[in-house]
Amino acid sequence: MSFEFFIARRYLTAKRKQAFISVITFISVLGITIGVMALIIAIALITGFQNDVQAKILGATSHLMVSDLSETGLRDYRALADRIGALPGVQSVSPVALKLSLISGPSGNHHLQLKGMDLDAEKSRTSWLRNLESGALPQSGAGRDGILLGRDLSLSTGAGVGDVVTVLTDVWRLSPNGPIPKAKSFVVTGIFATGLYEFDSTTALISLPAAQKYFGAGDTVSYLQVMIGDIFAAPAFKERFKPLLPPMAYVTTWMELNKSLFSALKLEKTIMFLTITLIVLVAALNIIATLILMVMEKTRDIGILMVMGATSRNIRKIFFLQGALIGIVGTAAGTGLGLLWCVLANAFKLIKIPVDIYQISHVPFHIKPLDLGLIVGVSLLISFLSTLFPSHRAAKTDPVVALKYE
Repeated sequence: MSFEFFIARRYLTAKRKQAFISVITFISVLGITIGVMALIIAIALITGFQNDVQAKILGATSHLMVSDLSETGLRDYRALADRIGALPGVQSVSPVALKLSLISGPSGNHHLQLKGMDLDAEKSRTSWLRNLESGALPQSGAGRDGILLGRDLSLSTGAGVGDVVTVLTDVWRLSPNGPIPKAKSFVVTGIFATGLYEFDSTTALISLPAAQKYFGAGDTVSYLQVMIGDIFAAPAFKERFKPLLPPMAYVTTWMELNKSLFSALKLEKTIMFLTITLIVLVAALNIIATLILMVMEKTRDIGILMVMGATSRNIRKIFFLQGALIGIVGTAAGTGLGLLWCVLANAFKLIKIPVDIYQISHVPFHIKPLDLGLIVGVSLLISFLSTLFPSHRAAKTDPVVALKYE
């Protein structure tokens, strides 16, 4: 242990006549602790919310969506799917037929997106189709066509497994009274839950052949949903798809579909980080005040040390180490308390939120190692910088003046 560190530690821990300095030191440590703790909790909250919503969105929708500008849908989609699926990094390509519809159940009506999909193929990649809340996937050749309802859609319409529901679409048919919406009855074979409220409350799934027949779409689909290995490489894949597409087709990435949501979360995360960092800055001002008062109190000690051979560099190091110790202790305590809060909040789901607004039932806390390193680094940097002026002032003390009246 160097003598500079020994003296710095003694100055911080030993009893002094001027107890006021001890109080300011404690406030400095407490301020940094609260600031770091608040930063970790806030950033973990935003990151956890973003990751959870992102995972649910990507679990229920596609990474890239290949659509057609015409109202007739994608033709020759099988060949196009084969070309896209052959690209390295593409995990799966699935055709989807989609219509905005109205469903009528035992206890009410509700608007929905009726999606026709290859449910057996989708089952292999989506956990919520493998683990239905109740029931099973629709089976072909079982009489009346089957339908899967989202959990919240099932609750709003009062339709459960085994019930028959009626779906109306904007596909019109002629009747003696003129054109009327085409209606079809389906039997509910299962209930699914993705965890994304917007999807579970407005989506119903049927088999692709049943959808094409009901929509009168022939051998076309609304779009191809593409899943890739690296979701953040979606813009690069979009460019790679363009040479393979027919003239009227275009590609949309998951980032573009949810741009406003994730942009808002990113901005909120940045603003929150900058705002709460002010708490650490206030604590750093307390460190400056503590060290300046310490220099004033220890003027005689500084003079004695210099007479005994201590250099200006030694004196500067003593007071730098004092401020550094305050910053390190406060940062360590804040980091420990912040991470402990995140663990407890996740374990006991302490903060409940309205699922119909935020898509999730409770606030998840998740801190990335990079964010944690940035928080700790900023806190320590502010603490270390706050020691420069007081330590420089202490190093400039004249030993003759310091001991003149002793």
